[in-house]
Amino acid sequence: MSAPIAVVLAAGKGTRMKSDLPKVLCQANGRPLVEYVLDSLRAAGVEKIVVVVGYKADDVKQQLASYGNLEFALQTEQLGTGHAVMMCRDNIVAHDGGIVVVAGDSPMLQSESIRALLDEYHATEPACVLGTLLHENPSGLGRIVRDSDGNFTGIVEEKDATDDQRKINEVNMSTYVFDGQKLIGTLDRLDSDNSQNEYYITDVPAILLSDSEDVRALPVLKPIEALSVNTVEHLAAVEQAMNELTGKS
Repeated sequence: MSAPIAVVLAAGKGTRMKSDLPKVLCQANGRPLVEYVLDSLRAAGVEKIVVVVGYKADDVKQQLASYGNLEFALQTEQLGTGHAVMMCRDNIVAHDGGIVVVAGDSPMLQSESIRALLDEYHATEPACVLGTLLHENPSGLGRIVRDSDGNFTGIVEEKDATDDQRKINEVNMSTYVFDGQKLIGTLDRLDSDNSQNEYYITDVPAILLSDSEDVRALPVLKPIEALSVNTVEHLAAVEQAMNELTGKS
């Protein structure tokens, strides 16, 4: 089995950031958000990384020029996270190991969490391991549904959840390790039959389950990793959390 590689989703504009920058280039404590993600992946032992770029792609490439062993895939239309992974098919199609898929706007992603997911992947060789989080306030997030034996059975978005499912506090954080070839095999089966007309990577675990593949959900993410950045307020919260981690006031 080959060493794991990663796909970082970094194509978005970030219209709520009140900035003309690509969202992943907005800065937290003086560094672009995406650099924190890359550093965590490298610290977890992931050497080859494919960055999916879109809005102002050349700016992102230029910013990351000093990072070694990076490849770039271009998503000219932002048609969802699943579509973003489709756009890097040529970069990953020959890979026979694990593929980590993460968001480029999640600067609090911890290398320890990525390592835990990779350890599970290497130990059990499932088709997919989702990194999940036990959240005190899961409102608005996709819930992890399990059967009576504790096995993962699906992700249900809040708008589709029953009253009982809304009480679930284990949530999806869009952090995955996929078997590379099994991920490739699902991409042509994604569809955009939803309210946004987009292709979602969150649909891949359900496709794999329908093929009777082993899909696991591992609640290893820390509460701090729930802090992704979509607004200026989110960015301020991330900077505060970073300062608390480093002992700054």
